[in-house]
Amino acid sequence: MVSVKFSYAVVFLIGFLPPFDLSETALKLDSLIGDIEDAVSSTMTKNLKKYYATQDSEDTRLRAIKTLKLTEDILTSVTKRQPQWGRLVSAVDHRVDRALAILRPQAIADHRALLASLGWPPSLSSLTSAAPNKAKILNPLFTMQGDLKHQYCENFFALCSLQELQRRRKSRQLEGYSREVAIYQPLWVIEELVNPMFLASQRHLSNWVEKPEFIFALVYKMTRDYVDSMDELLQPLVDEAMLSGYSCREEWISANVSSLSTYLAKEIFPKYDAQVDEENDMDTQSQARTSWLHLIDLMISFDKQIKSLLEHSGVSFSFQEDESMQKISSFSVFSDRPDWLDLWAKIELGEILNKLKNDCEDEKNWTIKVQGANLSSNPDDYNAPPITSAFIRHLSAIINRCRSLPKKSLRSRFLRSAGAPILIKFLDCLLFRCQEAEGLTALTNDEALIKVATSINAARKLESVLREWCEDLFFLELGSIHRDQAEENESGKGLIEDLENGIFDVETEKLEALRMEWVEKLYVVILRGFDALCRDYMKNKRQWQEKSEEGWTVSKSLVGALDYLQGKMSVLEVNLNRKDFIGVWRSLASGIDRMIFNGILLSSVKFYDGGVERFGSDLEVLFGVFRSWCMRPEGFFPKLSEGFKVLKMSEKQLKNDFVGSEKWLEDNRIRHLSVVEVDRIMKNRVFGS
Repeated sequence: MVSVKFSYAVVFLIGFLPPFDLSETALKLDSLIGDIEDAVSSTMTKNLKKYYATQDSEDTRLRAIKTLKLTEDILTSVTKRQPQWGRLVSAVDHRVDRALAILRPQAIADHRALLASLGWPPSLSSLTSAAPNKAKILNPLFTMQGDLKHQYCENFFALCSLQELQRRRKSRQLEGYSREVAIYQPLWVIEELVNPMFLASQRHLSNWVEKPEFIFALVYKMTRDYVDSMDELLQPLVDEAMLSGYSCREEWISANVSSLSTYLAKEIFPKYDAQVDEENDMDTQSQARTSWLHLIDLMISFDKQIKSLLEHSGVSFSFQEDESMQKISSFSVFSDRPDWLDLWAKIELGEILNKLKNDCEDEKNWTIKVQGANLSSNPDDYNAPPITSAFIRHLSAIINRCRSLPKKSLRSRFLRSAGAPILIKFLDCLLFRCQEAEGLTALTNDEALIKVATSINAARKLESVLREWCEDLFFLELGSIHRDQAEENESGKGLIEDLENGIFDVETEKLEALRMEWVEKLYVVILRGFDALCRDYMKNKRQWQEKSEEGWTVSKSLVGALDYLQGKMSVLEVNLNRKDFIGVWRSLASGIDRMIFNGILLSSVKFYDGGVERFGSDLEVLFGVFRSWCMRPEGFFPKLSEGFKVLKMSEKQLKNDFVGSEKWLEDNRIRHLSVVEVDRIMKNRVFGS
């Protein structure tokens, strides 16, 4: 029936294409397909239990594979040079598929029979003994000899050749599509070695559900003890079959890991999941969570051992992309069960928050031991309290555990579930402490200032750490994955604008916002206190008609305000981190500049020569308070400095016709005052004693 369909395809195409080329190619392909079908039919009639029949069958199978490869060469050439012959190619593919549907199962059945005759899988007694000796482990692949070894090698070669043929066919058929993912298949011959061994081991594994460390130990030992034979014996056969891109060592390791992951998904995780979900007493629930975390620890340790087998084997480490990493990671079990991943994140988060709760309640963890201004020699420490290091340490632990996951999407999901809530907890603690200090004293005493400064330092430290982390490629990739997920999810549209570079960008921005809010409150509180103490100073208009009191370099009514200012700034200088302290004193200088300028220079007060001298002395003392933190403090009081500059001008300078014009301001380098402001100051200036 197939031959009739094939002939119809040829006749149909002959009416539209050059007859010689098409007919010649069709006849050649028909002849090759006939040879293949004859060879397949012949192998089916052989008695594979007898040696001579086995040898004849193997020779026939190899001839069939050789013919199949020649057929594929022609089909590949036709596909590239004559794409309009699609019906012919489709008809040939159909007949080849029928032949392969018989040929491959036969080859695998013969391979399994040979493995059984070789004594594979080997006994696991030596692997499970109390003191295993690697030298005593008998590897049937190394002990086979003579004709049996020849049969195995030929059968191995035939199976590899069949897989290479199928890969070529898939590559041709998927031309123009994402081929790499679809074409890759585990090495069949390695699967045939791993599957019976793992099946035999399940008798032991089923007894160790409550002792999973034994499961991982046995699987690792099976993987390690037979890995050398993959390189020494089987790799040359794979290379001879032209099965490029395959390492027998890597395939052996990944097949064992895949079998373990399947077993974990079917037998271990469902039981552990059920234990956590059961409504038991607190002790039983705690034990179930501990068992779960212990299982995760074992998986992490196992994966490190597996990667070590690959990295120290002398072969290139090719497993880098997500799809490849899954092949060597026991954590691939979470790929199909995101609910287990969420449960793991929930358990990890619960354990960490319980530990952090006690840390947060201990006031010692919020105390900074100070020995002087800017106590830390390392500016990156930001005078942060010990509680900050505790949060960073636990967050780092979550990040390190997430690195074991084989896919970026899984890592992103885990970090958002287990990592982000830790940062939110930290934010809540900082906000509570700041609000508590503000509510009790309105930040008027030093203790409240120190409490808020400590919280600001903690926020600054964690914010700095997160920004440094998010510059790393690891976090940038996770942030990109999280952004893509948010864009796909309509409920996440509100977050899209906040997602820029890293996965913790939202929390980082919240930390920055909290820090800036309370830094502003600090200087506002100090500015208000300063304003309250110098009200008499600014209301006293008569003092600007006379010089300072005898023996005083500053007005008496300003001394209390300056003392208050210096005291509060000394407290912050010691307890607040350098960067935010700079922001506080600069903002405070700007606020005082505007306050005194508006309250005195722009008021209706009259300045005589003695008053100008007095005002200059007051400004010099005020600037001196800030001279500890900058070389030219007057630069941070631009309005007062330029206003005083106008007051000091001579009567002749102020009688100029151009005084107050834009050009006059520019010529006298007055950049921070307007024409109106200069005019008001000039009108308040009275010359004479």
